Amino acid sequence: MNDVERFLAHAIQLERDAARRYEELAAAMQTDGNAELKAFFARMARFSRLHLAQAVARGGFRELPVMRPEDYDWPEGTSPETAEWSGVDAQMDASDALRLALDSEHRGHAYYAAIAATTQDAELCALAGEFAAEEAQHVMELERIIASRTAA
Repeated sequence: MNDVERFLAHAIQLERDAARRYEELAAAMQTDGNAELKAFFARMARFSRLHLAQAVARGGFRELPVMRPEDYDWPEGTSPETAEWSGVDAQMDASDALRLALDSEHRGHAYYAAIAATTQDAELCALAGEFAAEEAQHVMELERIIASRTAA
């Protein structure tokens, strides 16, 4: 990808998907009675909404393309933040929820990092690198939580 506007349109959709999925995980953890993970996933949803707002703000002075679902260039044909999320339900346990979130964050990071590594556009490289760094922080936080639960 070598077009900042197209990248931002993708980032907006990806972060919108991430926020919705984290909200679904928070609801599942509420049903599961896990207040700690419910709060964590709600916080992750807020972070995704913040990243979404940042992407929208960055695109505010640009002509972002209006894109239909089939216009997106996603790895594996679907947004990195929605792949494998069909398994989210009220019966999901904490371990499954954390694994699903971690897998999703890995895919989001890989998506942004691949764009940063392959684009010929310096502005897009920097922007995608910023988004990749944010996703890497999410990966590290999820890995820390999983490790602490495994050690307990």
